[in-house]
Amino acid sequence: MHDENDLIYSPLQQTYSEGGSLVEIHIYRLPDTKWSLEVVDEHNTSTVWDDLFETDEEALEVALQELKEEGIAAFLAKDSGTSAH
Repeated sequence: MHDENDLIYSPLQQTYSEGGSLVEIHIYRLPDTKWSLEVVDEHNTSTVWDDLFETDEEALEVALQELKEEGIAAFLAKDSGTSAH
């Protein structure tokens, strides 16, 4: 059984900024699993994708594409809580 101490973080994780707002792009996995994608705003509210990704590069590409298409405002907290993509 694995726990969060076993998480493998991608070196592709990064901060994304637009119009004075910042979000963190988190890409991680457990050993022997696919990559998870999460975007976290400055209030620690996260958007987590339900789908897993074969590679961390694919996860980053999806995050950047979504941020470009929807804008960073779509990933900023409107209320407290977590949303899924």
